[in-house]
Amino acid sequence: MDRNKLFTTLKIIAIPAIYALLIRLLFGVTTWSGIFNMMSKTFLFLLPFIVGALTVYFSKEEKVKRLSYRIFTPWIPIFVFLFITLFFAIEGWPCLLMILPIFLIAASVGGLIGAYLKLKKRDNKIYVSILTLLPLLISPIENYIGANSTPYKAYTYIDINAPAEKIWSNVTRVREIKKEQDKGWLTNLLNFPRPVKAELNFEGVGAYRQAIFTNGLVFHETVTEYIDQQKMSFTIKALPHEIPLTTMDEHLVVGGKYFDVLNGTYELEKLNNKTYRLHLYSNFKLTTTFNFYASWWANNIMKDIQNNILQIEKQRAESE
Repeated sequence: MDRNKLFTTLKIIAIPAIYALLIRLLFGVTTWSGIFNMMSKTFLFLLPFIVGALTVYFSKEEKVKRLSYRIFTPWIPIFVFLFITLFFAIEGWPCLLMILPIFLIAASVGGLIGAYLKLKKRDNKIYVSILTLLPLLISPIENYIGANSTPYKAYTYIDINAPAEKIWSNVTRVREIKKEQDKGWLTNLLNFPRPVKAELNFEGVGAYRQAIFTNGLVFHETVTEYIDQQKMSFTIKALPHEIPLTTMDEHLVVGGKYFDVLNGTYELEKLNNKTYRLHLYSNFKLTTTFNFYASWWANNIMKDIQNNILQIEKQRAESE
């Protein structure tokens, strides 16, 4: 590869990646969180869009004319940027996995716009300059408008062939769960804390229940409704100061600024003389400017946790 070719290649990859890294570092400064915020549409959608536009804009015209080039080449600096943030522990693996789909799509759209600026506009340098400054202009406006706090419900159930008393005894108190019994594929993929056990001091309204997870995560639960072998509702409180910093990404901490679990309910429904259906509901809330996207991840994570616990309760009730 000759010098000019190497320089061009580095330019179309390095400049957009460095730009993304600088915006990430700027948006990560806690003292400026009221102006620039990572948990924003500006960072999630606009940043990769600009990276894609810059990548294509700095490319040669003959390459830009190819549609496949405009769509897929912007992915290269995106992956470089994500790798750097992961390597230097600027960002955690779970967050990167969650933002990856949006980053790739937005980068491809940016690539198409970058091609338009490259091929059609005469004063394209002015447009590109304005484009790179947009996050600094839009983020303060987005922060001023503020984030919406939206409630959501995760619902799961499982059918169990066992007497009601056996099922209920495994619902109220969950004995220690061994690692090999954990079937939560999504939470394991995201390296979330896994459930260990649940303890209840007595059966009835006002009882205190602890749902203990690995790495110091504890859900403090207070029973608000109790009908023996039929229904148990409880409030859920996770205290962020109890959770070690290494347990979860700061943007995904339960009970934190962006994500909180509010309450849960177990209901046991009799289907026939041998089978019961165990329902498990949980209510949680998200506080971001992109709840429409974050809710998909949060709902699936909550369902994965609940399905995991339900299958353990089913296995234990049926085998006892």
